[in-house]
Amino acid sequence: MTQIGTGSEARTAPGTQSATPDRPRYDVTLRGNADGSRWTGRQRVSFRNASTGPLREVYLRLWGNGVDKCGTATGTPPAVQVSKVRGGTARRPTVNCTALRIALPKPLAHGERASVSFDVSITVPERNDRFGREGAFRFLGNALPVLAVRDAKGWHLDPYVSTGESFYALASDFRVALDHPSNLKIPATGRTSTHPGRPGRSVTVSVARRVRDFAWAAGPFRTAVGTTPGGVRVKSFWAPETSATGVNLTRKDGAAAVDRFGKEFGRYPYGEIDLVMTSEFGGGMEYPGLVLLGTTEEGSAVVHEVAHQWWYGIVGNDEYGAPWLDESFAQYANARFYGWDTRDCWSEVDWPSDRTALTNSMAYWAAHRGEYHLVYTAGSCALADLERTLGADTMAGLLKRYARDHWYGVSTTAAIKKAAQSVTDKDLSPFWKRHRIR
Repeated sequence: MTQIGTGSEARTAPGTQSATPDRPRYDVTLRGNADGSRWTGRQRVSFRNASTGPLREVYLRLWGNGVDKCGTATGTPPAVQVSKVRGGTARRPTVNCTALRIALPKPLAHGERASVSFDVSITVPERNDRFGREGAFRFLGNALPVLAVRDAKGWHLDPYVSTGESFYALASDFRVALDHPSNLKIPATGRTSTHPGRPGRSVTVSVARRVRDFAWAAGPFRTAVGTTPGGVRVKSFWAPETSATGVNLTRKDGAAAVDRFGKEFGRYPYGEIDLVMTSEFGGGMEYPGLVLLGTTEEGSAVVHEVAHQWWYGIVGNDEYGAPWLDESFAQYANARFYGWDTRDCWSEVDWPSDRTALTNSMAYWAAHRGEYHLVYTAGSCALADLERTLGADTMAGLLKRYARDHWYGVSTTAAIKKAAQSVTDKDLSPFWKRHRIR
């Protein structure tokens, strides 16, 4: 049974409501083919049981299978396949082949660690998407199997959605070694280094601490490296036909955003961020330490995607159950960066129906795609209105303190409402009602 919840605080005392399995560590070795469209290798994940009750199973999320639904939509095998599981017994994949249950050999008690390992095969679909390809360039977002989360609501086994995100993961450590042809450049989550491999090949090793996912790309990118005044290394990768004006603007705004949001929400902790730019990628997509960006002469969505490094990345949330907690916050940061006029940017009469609420889950937005823009528009306007209600200095202090209190943890709607109410004597109940934050 699919359980839809809003997550739980990562820093709660051990108990049945603690999100688990926590403190995951992923060790991955993959080998790519000549054009980076197929990767095969071995993956191991160790984890701890954070709940009081025994942990009898874990689930892997194979998000790369979400669009094609086990391959039945294309008549091909699933894009992500797991085999030769050790450390547990794998069942048949469910939820359109995006959830794989692995029964543990014995119940795992509170505080104990265990691990499972398996072979993994990843075939990049022939579509321009976050897990897809554009010309000679491959995007491997949400391609690597990751652990599902169980909390007070049960296992989060929500379906994949193409509009928005379904993802919910706890902060994890990754060490990923990617063996690839030397002519391919490999931007990736984490701090990366590339070393000579066998003749004609190289090995890119990436180490990432306390991140919620791992993504990479592959292709004959052009590259540049810079360091922001705040000390963050910015590595830029772009397809040769991408607008030079757009690339330069994206690099400038991306570097400025990392430093600015570091001051506003807390210093960027990962040391490095990769900006991956092509001319035809649709919009942008965020991953820890890496963003995919469609880039034109006007630039890209880089500031919004960089803001996601804090709102979804550092301060996590259940992106299926409460997408406003990352999208609205990232778009509010984007509006502040560009100095947009947010006065009177939203009106109560603009709500499409009584059922529409800013805090709706992706189950609602996927069924009402024409309304999904509200998470960006009405959401950022609501936060701008909250800034006017509390005062600019109070709002700035609230967000910085809230980010600190949930650093590497999980945000919820109830938690942000409680935090906002704690900094003012005004009753914010009418505010939440007006902006449909339920």
